[in-house]
Amino acid sequence: MQAVWISALALCLASVIGSLIGLTFKGLSHKANDIIMGFCAGIMLAASVVGLILPATEMTAGGGWWQVAIGVLLGALFLNMLDSITPHLHKITGIEPESHNNNAQINKVLLFVLAIALHKLPEGIAAGVGFNHVDDSSAWSVTLGLAVQNIPEGMVVISPLLLAGVNKWRTFFISLAIGLLEIIGVWIGYGLGAISLVMLPVMLAFAGGAMLYVISDEMIPETHAHGYHKAATFALLVGFMTLVFLEGAM
Repeated sequence: MQAVWISALALCLASVIGSLIGLTFKGLSHKANDIIMGFCAGIMLAASVVGLILPATEMTAGGGWWQVAIGVLLGALFLNMLDSITPHLHKITGIEPESHNNNAQINKVLLFVLAIALHKLPEGIAAGVGFNHVDDSSAWSVTLGLAVQNIPEGMVVISPLLLAGVNKWRTFFISLAIGLLEIIGVWIGYGLGAISLVMLPVMLAFAGGAMLYVISDEMIPETHAHGYHKAATFALLVGFMTLVFLEGAM
């Protein structure tokens, strides 16, 4: 129980740290942002495969691989459903300073914030569900991956809100509320896994599929949108190997 609280609070704290950094450094270049996002995509990719999908496969060693396949597919479909009602990250982050403070821009910013907020819940579930497993090292690797990703994500939320004319304090509290959603998600994931250990492999795979969808559909396209795709690609590889190394050391 204590481990679940630590995981949940760590994820929220990482979002808050990112928001504070975003309030302090408002003008990161596209190149720096793409490299950071690429590194985070690599961390998340390793966390989804090494921390979620592979442990789910090991738990179904008796021939239940189809449960893992269904879980991954359902996770991706769930995020695809969210994308049908919220905009893509790479379509929204084209906000430029010279086009702010009009109603259309504010609507786009609000949709962007909604998209980030909705993704926090399944991310929290991804971390929480693993704590029902006897070996919770996979849950900690997912927590680490998400926490590292939450810092630049918290930074990304701040800038569009400020450019749209939202004051600093309201912007910070919006980002804090988004971080709190992840705490809720962690406990939902932990609760669902505790109810049915039989469904645990499916839920782990579901969380992994959801993370893979976010990486492929939003994070990678965003890092390739400004001409710095080579740097972002190598940053992804470094991020992937970083978490693989940390997983091996745990």
